[in-house]
Amino acid sequence: MLNFSLKAATVAAAFACGMSAVEAQTTLKGASMFDEEHAFTKTLREFERLVGEKYDGDVDFDLRLNGELGVESDYVTYLNQGVAVDYTILAPSNMAVFSESIPLMDMPFLFRDLDHWNAVLSSDVLAPLEDDLREAAGIVIIGYHGGGVRNLASAEPITNMEELAGHRMRVMGAPIQAQTFGAVGAAPSAIAYNEVYNAIQTGVIAGFENEAASIQNLKFYEVSPHISLTQHTITVRPIVMSAKTFDALPEDLQAAVMEAGAEAGAFGRALESSADGKILQEMADAGQIVIHEFEGRDQMLELVKPVQDTYAAELDATELLAEIRGM
Repeated sequence: MLNFSLKAATVAAAFACGMSAVEAQTTLKGASMFDEEHAFTKTLREFERLVGEKYDGDVDFDLRLNGELGVESDYVTYLNQGVAVDYTILAPSNMAVFSESIPLMDMPFLFRDLDHWNAVLSSDVLAPLEDDLREAAGIVIIGYHGGGVRNLASAEPITNMEELAGHRMRVMGAPIQAQTFGAVGAAPSAIAYNEVYNAIQTGVIAGFENEAASIQNLKFYEVSPHISLTQHTITVRPIVMSAKTFDALPEDLQAAVMEAGAEAGAFGRALESSADGKILQEMADAGQIVIHEFEGRDQMLELVKPVQDTYAAELDATELLAEIRGM
């Protein structure tokens, strides 16, 4: 990042030439909860690279890692207010505090497989949810990352519907998450992400659900070594920017951001979807986890469908859900 004196000199030179400070130097502040090796961070680095490639002006990226700026729920507030964080990657459920409809894109059991998931994210079918998020939350979706397959992680094995019954598990904050896992017999509760490790360690909950990269990166396997292959979600993780930040950018930089976001999203989806199984196997080979097949996934699909239908109807999104299912 440019130091202060160089920035000041650049801005002064810009004014001397009749240019604005924004034209001379745009600083965009990013946030990641993870280190440089995590797929989220790698995708944000690719976004930064692509913007630099596509934009003729000078952009300074300041990406803070390892949760320095808080957790995703904090990032959502910052983006909404246009302070502290300009761009990041978020789980849709964490944006539900502003947009009730946005978690539909990350609803458990929404996608049949990776091909279906990629087809949806490569289309414009989610545009109504994007519009609602911008209007309700002041957050612009500039691309789609994701591809992690979420499974159950627990202190004790969960291998069938009987063992799942009453299982005290952490879910993300959006109501659809709790409704879905409640429908299959679990006892879900919304707990802050940064409290999950201690909550399992102290017995407040017995497990949670997540993708392999996060289980590995945050060492959740230390308290939840049993992975049950429910494969209930293929993640959708929008790359987002504060609308206040985006709208203040020059038009050519806005265009570069949107192009870079779309391309970085495709890069990140390929990266994470290909890495997921490898990471699980790495942890298994290291003796950190025990992987269990789950009996009863077809039953789970039938149990959650009415919950999905009701949720979509409440959001006036029945046609959208049908369109996604029909792709």
